[in-house]
Amino acid sequence: MDMPSPLTPATPADAAPVILALPKGRILSEVGPVLDRAGIVPAADYADEDSRRLRFPTNDPALDVVRVRPFDVATFVAHGAAQIGICGADVLMEFDYAEIYAPLDLGIGRCRVSIAEPTPREPDEDTARWSRVTVATKYPNIAQRHFAQRGIQAEIVHLNGAMELAPSLGLAKLIVDLVQTGSTLKANGLVETEVIAPVTSRLIVNRTALKTRPEAIGAWIARFRAALAETAGL
Repeated sequence: MDMPSPLTPATPADAAPVILALPKGRILSEVGPVLDRAGIVPAADYADEDSRRLRFPTNDPALDVVRVRPFDVATFVAHGAAQIGICGADVLMEFDYAEIYAPLDLGIGRCRVSIAEPTPREPDEDTARWSRVTVATKYPNIAQRHFAQRGIQAEIVHLNGAMELAPSLGLAKLIVDLVQTGSTLKANGLVETEVIAPVTSRLIVNRTALKTRPEAIGAWIARFRAALAETAGL
């Protein structure tokens, strides 16, 4: 009588490749030189937005890259699906995951989280007397915290894009959004009135992975730190 074949043993966690989560879109092109200086060469199509692959091998068998939405990088790392990642400080501020450690500011993806409103403002309007305001944003936590510090209740209209349309179409009085040059605001009749926080991209690490795989994760942090030092010396 044939005996059933034994199950293939699971790969030990410390032998599995470390997963690096990278953001799709604008920041991906700025990440490329950082990866180069860290000695990381992903498969050629990792930067191709038309590629249907989402996970890519690299020149190091101990590291794979996954490409996800910028807002999802922190979630992948916080929940341990990826052990390290690169994401904007805006995402860290919005989600404030206790499971994430952000050891390095990579100095790329420079922009800011700002408040913008239609221009010109009503001449007799005193913003210091506001008790509540409607805000269109994809950053509800950042917006609510910011206005709460002023004693203002922010009624959030949660949008994932086209925030600039909200004031002109009556959805909200203000918007809180990521601003790089301000040209999109200007084109839609808005003016940036306050910067809530400057933003750059950070290297982030899952705290549990750092404890359970300190040598592997520590080595990658060291490589990115060396890459930053090399950049500073250029």
